[in-house]
Amino acid sequence: MQLAMMGLGRMGANMVRRLLRAGHECVVYDINASAVAALVAEGAIGASSIEDLVGKLKKPATVWLMLPAALTDENVNHVARLMAPGDIIIDGGNSHYHEDVDRAARLKDSGLAYVDVGTSGGVWGLERGYCLMIGGPDEAVRHLDPIFASLAPGAGQPADLSTAARGYLHCGPSGAGHLVKMVHNGIEYGMMAAYAEGMNILKAANSGHATRSADAETSPLPTPEYYQFDIDLAGVAEVWRHGSVISSWLLDLTAQALSADPDLASYGGRVSDSGEGRWTVKAAIDTGVPVPVLTSALFQRFTSQGESLFADKLLSAMRFAFGGHHEKPKA
Repeated sequence: MQLAMMGLGRMGANMVRRLLRAGHECVVYDINASAVAALVAEGAIGASSIEDLVGKLKKPATVWLMLPAALTDENVNHVARLMAPGDIIIDGGNSHYHEDVDRAARLKDSGLAYVDVGTSGGVWGLERGYCLMIGGPDEAVRHLDPIFASLAPGAGQPADLSTAARGYLHCGPSGAGHLVKMVHNGIEYGMMAAYAEGMNILKAANSGHATRSADAETSPLPTPEYYQFDIDLAGVAEVWRHGSVISSWLLDLTAQALSADPDLASYGGRVSDSGEGRWTVKAAIDTGVPVPVLTSALFQRFTSQGESLFADKLLSAMRFAFGGHHEKPKA
């Protein structure tokens, strides 16, 4: 089956490679010409522009965009102007699902089908496959089934398995795919935060060995005898991977990171949020669903980005104002 891929970054390029391996024909375009050239060397058909990309497609044509959310809308509109009724546009990035609902309605007037595909798999997807959460009209999704089946982790599994069991699911009309992916990423925030906080407690389990200042600015450790453990964090992460109820792929990656760099010296601790966590919390507010874990994980990311610094300074200023408390230098 033929597919055009626009956006050949960490995800898009490897998705093309996986499709090529499965025998599909891929026409590719990116503003980075070297990214196009690399895939042409591997069997893809290169395009020099969006116009060239669409011009090389057979009908009905399908263009899959793997672009940052901020660039998606203008590029969807550009592609749509070049396509004909019956063609399909896929957004596989992390757009807000509201935008998908609006785009689908707008493109329907032009006879174009719009499919949103929440795509999870990261840089490992080439080998492991991609979990696909799909929204869009039934006919278009059925037409694209060979593409989804090749990208998903269950490629080659018996066809009588449900698509969900093979790693892809038609979640509903346009917008449903990115809604499910949005919540997926919100859960991801919470899971990552839980692992990180738990490991931090274990890292502090040797606090009883440390000499603590006896002053008004230092909270005492009342039972140092209970915190005399030097825990091998990499070992803990590894043992939890085997038979534990909290085992997961995220834990696998955690174990790898701690084994390679036990002190995580190569990381600064600034954790970005690309939007999905915020959107998940906003949807929870809109629908009145309590999500204290996911909200806390999102706010912790803001803290890691330095967004709490002014508030922290103000807390220190108030302590000094009412009690003359001077900031204690960091050890």
